[in-house]
Amino acid sequence: SPPNPNNSNPLQQLYQLLITPIVDVLPINPSDRIIFIPHQELFLVPFAALLDDNHKFLIENHTILTAPSIQSLWFTRKNWHRVKDSTGTPLIVGNPTMPSIIGEEQKPLKPLPGAETEALRIAQLLNTTALNGSEATEPTIVEKMANASLIHLATHGLVDGIYYRGAIALAPEKPDHDGFLTSREILIGYAGPEKSLLKAKLVVLSACDTGRGEIKGEGVVGLSRSLIAAGVPSLVVSLWQVPDDDTAKLMTEFYTNIYTHKFDKAKAMREAMLSMLNDGDGNPDPKAWAAFTVIGEAR
Repeated sequence: SPPNPNNSNPLQQLYQLLITPIVDVLPINPSDRIIFIPHQELFLVPFAALLDDNHKFLIENHTILTAPSIQSLWFTRKNWHRVKDSTGTPLIVGNPTMPSIIGEEQKPLKPLPGAETEALRIAQLLNTTALNGSEATEPTIVEKMANASLIHLATHGLVDGIYYRGAIALAPEKPDHDGFLTSREILIGYAGPEKSLLKAKLVVLSACDTGRGEIKGEGVVGLSRSLIAAGVPSLVVSLWQVPDDDTAKLMTEFYTNIYTHKFDKAKAMREAMLSMLNDGDGNPDPKAWAAFTVIGEAR
C-alpha cells in the first residue's frame, strides 16, 4: 500500500514502503535475525530506525544485519570458519595525522579529536594501545592489519570524492604512501591466496561518511566487498557522521556487549542501540545511534 500522505516523517514513510509489505513474514522473536540485502541507494537506509505505526523503531522488535549481496553471505560464512580460532592483538586507530586530497590546495582533512577519544576508550576497554596521530601511518596500519584479531578504524572515510572514492584516511608517509587506503589497495594487498587473507574476526569503520557515495561504485559497498574479499566475516560501518560523544558511548556499549557479555555482533549492536534509546544518559535521536550497521556474520 502507498505511504500515508499524512505521515511527514521519512522514517515512517520508509517503514510503510519497505517493511509493511513484508511485515507478516518477519520473525516474532526479537532475537531472531533479519538480514537485509539493500539494492543500490537503499544501502543508505537506517533500517534500525524505521518507525512503525506504534512509533516503535524496527530495532526495538528485531535483530538486524545487512549484506552487500547474497554471494557475500557465502563469503562471510566461509571467512568465519577460517578465522574463528585465530588469535592476535586488536588494532585500534583513531584520528591519524590527516592526509590531503589532490586538487584541494593540499589542505589536510580536518582532525577528528572525538575519534581519538573513542579509540583511546576502546583500547583501554580491550587492554591494548591505540594508534593515533603520526603513529597511524598507512604502511604501519597495513602491516598491523595482516595479523590483527580486531580492526577498529576511527577516521575519515572518503567514498564520494573524485580521487579517493572508497578510501580510509590514515597518516601519509611520503613519497610512497599518500595516506588513503583504498578499496583497490585492500583487494591487492589481502584478497589473494589464503595465506595472505586478513585474520580479523571483525572490522569496524567508525568514520565520517564511510557510508556515503556512489552505491554502484566504491562507496560503503565497495569498502565492504573489499574487506569481505580480504577475509573478514563481520563488519560494522557508519552511514553518516555521528556526534563524537554518541559514537563513543555506542561503541563502548557495543564492545562491552561482545567482550564482557559475550553477545554476538548483531545482538551486541541491538542492545547498544536500545541502551541509547532507553538510558537516561543516552540520546534517543536516531541520528545518534542508527548510523551503524552490522554486515555479514553475526557471530
